[in-house]
Amino acid sequence: MLVIISILAAIIPMVSYLLIIWMMDKYEREPLTYVALHFFWGAFGAILFAIIGSTIVSMQMMFIVRDSESLSLLETILVAPFVEEITKGIFLIATVANRKFDNLTDGLVYGGAIGLGFGMTENFMYFLSYGDTLSSLIVLVIIRSGFSAVMHCIATAIFGAFLGIAKFSTSKIRFMFPVIGLFIAMFIHFLWNLSVSFENTYILGILFMLIIIIIFFVVFGLSLSNERKIISRELLDESDTALFPAEHVTILLSKRKNSKGWIAESIRKEYIKLLTRLAFRKMQMKKSTGAKRDFYESEVNTYRNKIRIILNPNSDLETTTEVL
Repeated sequence: MLVIISILAAIIPMVSYLLIIWMMDKYEREPLTYVALHFFWGAFGAILFAIIGSTIVSMQMMFIVRDSESLSLLETILVAPFVEEITKGIFLIATVANRKFDNLTDGLVYGGAIGLGFGMTENFMYFLSYGDTLSSLIVLVIIRSGFSAVMHCIATAIFGAFLGIAKFSTSKIRFMFPVIGLFIAMFIHFLWNLSVSFENTYILGILFMLIIIIIFFVVFGLSLSNERKIISRELLDESDTALFPAEHVTILLSKRKNSKGWIAESIRKEYIKLLTRLAFRKMQMKKSTGAKRDFYESEVNTYRNKIRIILNPNSDLETTTEVL
């Protein structure tokens, strides 16, 4: 019974958080299967490598720190933040290298997914190990689901965000952004673990995490606001060429985009996707050089043609027939 309760208590909150973060990305929502892949990396891959890495580091520390209690404390406040943030974040490096990775929001979503997966597995292990009574299990579920696992989510999301900033920045020091992001992730992890390691600082840890959670949602909101500006700016330029009506840009940025009537219902979802991707590819093209710019320019032209076809399928058929 304890195993079943632990499994449900570990899975349900984390999957719920995952869906909330995924749905918050309202302009160009990432494929849920790809987001789930990051979640599973956190739950299994990152956990496995974190255990191996922590064991190796702890074995080295045993030659310096003889006292078991002191060693355990150092493992919690120093080794865990260092090793775990690396094993969680390493998967994001491959993700951000993908040319379809669009912006800071993608980093927040994918990083958050990894952190939630990691938190889910870690919670399960804690519930089994320390939830020997109903009251202790309830306290563990509340603290770990509401704060510890959320810490993992936010820490890795911040690293993902800095990777996204670095990818599209033109700054000469952009190579430093991932390092800064990883340091911030480790620092958040360190402060949380330090504060909850002592009874007289536990409440400070809770307050700290509440502030970090608020900051996370503010950053997410600012990122979405920036996406809105990108879509508006890039698509209004396109509407001037009569590729599509300017009023469609306004609708795309409003709740009305999910309503029927402004475009044929059979093409509405695909049309929204094409417009949004066109906007981001134009932005990426402007911030790229060389082969990357050529790739994004090709993508821009592809999406323009797809929009022409979806809005005027008959004229496209006639044009194709005439060429043949």
